[in-house]
Amino acid sequence: MKGTKFQLKVWNYLRKIPKGEVRTYKQVAIAIKMPKSARAVANACAKNPYAPKIPCHRVIRSDGSLGGYTAPGGIKTKKKILKKEGFLL
Repeated sequence: MKGTKFQLKVWNYLRKIPKGEVRTYKQVAIAIKMPKSARAVANACAKNPYAPKIPCHRVIRSDGSLGGYTAPGGIKTKKKILKKEGFLL
């Protein structure tokens, strides 16, 4: 994988999120031991060139909304993948 050290840290964590489950950007930031980096986590997700293999679609906003999805199809694709994985929207 190619990316910054921070992006690689985020992307490696995302691979550990099980199908049918989601995490918030803040939860990811805390998990990678950088609790104040939720925005940077969101940016790393947005720049993920390996989606959906590296499942950035499993990361949502703290308010429960889905946030964005930069892979082809955008948010509609994110909803479709999450639903297929068994996550109730």
